[in-house]
Amino acid sequence: MLQRLILIAQLPRNLADRTELGAHYEKLNFQLSKQYSWDHVTGLLLIYPSCLLHVIEASRDILLPVLKDVKDMQQTENPLLETAKVVFVAHDPQNRMFHQWSYKVLRADQVTRDGGTKGLEEEEESTETLVCGVLSVLQSLGEHLEGSRDFPGLVLDETPELIVPQDVLEKLLTRDELQTPKLFLQMYNSPLNISMDFGQVTRSSCLTKV
Repeated sequence: MLQRLILIAQLPRNLADRTELGAHYEKLNFQLSKQYSWDHVTGLLLIYPSCLLHVIEASRDILLPVLKDVKDMQQTENPLLETAKVVFVAHDPQNRMFHQWSYKVLRADQVTRDGGTKGLEEEEESTETLVCGVLSVLQSLGEHLEGSRDFPGLVLDETPELIVPQDVLEKLLTRDELQTPKLFLQMYNSPLNISMDFGQVTRSSCLTKV
């Protein structure tokens, strides 16, 4: 059954080459595709100057190792990722946003625009508001990709307003309401959690439920 996971994470300041993250996830996806040959991974990894936004669409057999990998990356001597949060998990979405998985390294001048989340940096900036704004921008990107075989990176170059502003992601990384991958996995594996899936998530709530 299809799941959609949206993750954000802070990049270490000493990360000189951000393409390392793209290469890491390409390798991870290749390994998972060999292990789960019946599954199909789609999604988008956007690597900002200070953080990343990762959308992964696959079964929970794929998503759980992806979450564990984030936790493991944070615990290495020279971590590729620092603070990480689960922004959203969708259970059995109606369709996929992306045709395949790809990644894009964003320039500093691409991530400071207001984009589709204009106003989120103003008075009302609850976690739910910020999350819903991120989902709205991603939904607009998905609509642009419908019926097209263009890579998301090309669409974002031509339509930069479909890029979630970096400062919105940085604010979400400070929100305690959002779970870390480690806590998310602990709750999922808890003996008290007898459900075999992530739980139903509605667009109206915009916050992860377990």
